[in-house]
Amino acid sequence: MPGSGKGKRGDAGTIVVTGTGRVSVVPDVADIRLGVAVTKPKVDAARTEVATTMDAILAALDAAGVARRDVRTTLLSIQPRFEYREGKPPKLTGYELTNLVEATIRDLGKLGDVVDGALGAGATSLDAPTFRVADPAPAEREARQRAMADARSRADVLADAGGLTIEGVSDIVEGGAMPPPRPFGKADRMMLAAEAATPVEAGALDVVVTVTVTYRAR
Repeated sequence: MPGSGKGKRGDAGTIVVTGTGRVSVVPDVADIRLGVAVTKPKVDAARTEVATTMDAILAALDAAGVARRDVRTTLLSIQPRFEYREGKPPKLTGYELTNLVEATIRDLGKLGDVVDGALGAGATSLDAPTFRVADPAPAEREARQRAMADARSRADVLADAGGLTIEGVSDIVEGGAMPPPRPFGKADRMMLAAEAATPVEAGALDVVVTVTVTYRAR
């Protein structure tokens, strides 16, 4: 059964095992989504305030060394807001305008400056950063090699226990590679100190690959 760590005898002359390869890597890139949401009685007033605040946020990103090509608008919306009272029709009270951007931080040493600068510029929304590796290919290659070595080790044990000799490989199926980026868990959303520099710890990520290998045996 794949994933159980146990081999099994399939058709005569085969041994099927699952191997796992794991490589720990240090992230070198972070993605963070931030922005501003404003509710005003009139659309124009909301739009003006959001535009002013977003300009300040973008200037803060510039000052922290984030290139404009690494900043993308992910949400731009306007929604009416109503007041509901029992026995009365909904009453329009204003409009909420939201503008969110996602920034890619390629120098993690500046991530704290990005957070502090955005909050200082008036950001009302700040999602937890996610960390990743810009080029996962070398780590994935090593993880695949380790997965194959693990599979062979398991197959050798089973072959020895069954009085068999492994003659070669007839099939390999890869089960998975790097998991989704890990969220930054040291602070809840918007619970960041404004009075001091925000500390950021990227930690480490695991690149995990699994393979199911069918060996020929006699």
